[in-house]
Amino acid sequence: MSAADEMAEPRDNHDDTDKPWSEVTPEAARKLLVAAVEAFAERGYHATTTRDIAGRAGMSPAALYIHYKTKEELLHRISRVGHDRALQILLAAAEGPGTAAERLDLAVRSFVRWHAERHTTARVVQYELDALSDEHRTEIVELRRRTDAAVRHILNDGVKAGEFDVPDVPGTTLAVLSLCIDVARWFNAQGRRTPDEVGELYADLVLRMVTAQK
Repeated sequence: MSAADEMAEPRDNHDDTDKPWSEVTPEAARKLLVAAVEAFAERGYHATTTRDIAGRAGMSPAALYIHYKTKEELLHRISRVGHDRALQILLAAAEGPGTAAERLDLAVRSFVRWHAERHTTARVVQYELDALSDEHRTEIVELRRRTDAAVRHILNDGVKAGEFDVPDVPGTTLAVLSLCIDVARWFNAQGRRTPDEVGELYADLVLRMVTAQK
C-alpha cells in the first residue's frame, strides 16, 4: 500500500453520518448535527458559518437556532457524544475479562476501528477541542482524563502481572492513545485497508511496543 493511498483525502460512507447520531432527536436536530460534522471536518470550525450548516441540512439559518443556540453548542454536542462513545469503548476493554495483553488488544482494535469507521466525526471530536467554551472544554477534558485512565489501568495491570515491560506508563499511555487517534486524520474509506485491518495492525504494533508476552 502506497503512502498516497493511505494519506489521500478521506471520504465517509453514508453510514458515518447516520448511525452515530441516531440518539439525537428530533430528526431536524440530528440532520443539523450531521451537517455540522461534515462542515467542521471539511472547513474547520472557525471557517464554518451557521448558514453553511443550515444549508447542508436543507434548512434556513433561522431553523438552526430552534435546536441549537449557537454554533459552539453544536460543536459541544458533537464532542460530548464522540468522547462518551470513545470512553465506553475503552472502559469495556479495561474492565472486561482476560489478561492485560488481551484487554489491551481489544482496546486498541476497538478504539482504532471507531476512529476509522467514524473518521469524519472523530476528526472533529479530537481536533476542535480549543474551539469549545471554557466550561465545555473543562467537561470534555475530564472525559479525556478518564479515557487516559482506562488505558493506563490496562498497562499497570500488565506491568504488575509481568506481561508488559513499560518503565513509563503515563508516557506509554499517551503514545498509545496518540497512535490510535491519529487514524482519524489519515484514514481513507476508499483505501486498501478496512477499519478492521487497521485495528488489527495497530493492536499488534501496540503489543510489540509494550513487549507483551503472547
